[in-house]
Amino acid sequence: MHPVEIDGRIRLCAVSDVPTGGMLRLEPAGMDPLVVCNHEGSFHAVDDECTHAIASLSEGRLEGTTLFCPLHGGSFDICTGKARSLPCKQALRTYKLDISDDTVWLLPKRK
Repeated sequence: MHPVEIDGRIRLCAVSDVPTGGMLRLEPAGMDPLVVCNHEGSFHAVDDECTHAIASLSEGRLEGTTLFCPLHGGSFDICTGKARSLPCKQALRTYKLDISDDTVWLLPKRK
């Protein structure tokens, strides 16, 4: 799916691209990479880079609403971005999403 901007929203992916319990790394133009997570049909987006060390969180694992870093095992809440376990202390940025027409859209303002 090609990036498209409509009314300030950016088309990220199809809903089916992120299965329940899964995640998908994306690089919207002009933005840092982010990871879209699907927790029981509820979609969340956070920065893909761990705040503790340079590591792609999309290479980690998602358990419920907890995203684990593949490097040192620290974790984050995908709903709030807050660090849940050490060595992670700093929260991730979170992004507002809109789900419509079987598409995940990134809204212009962060949570």
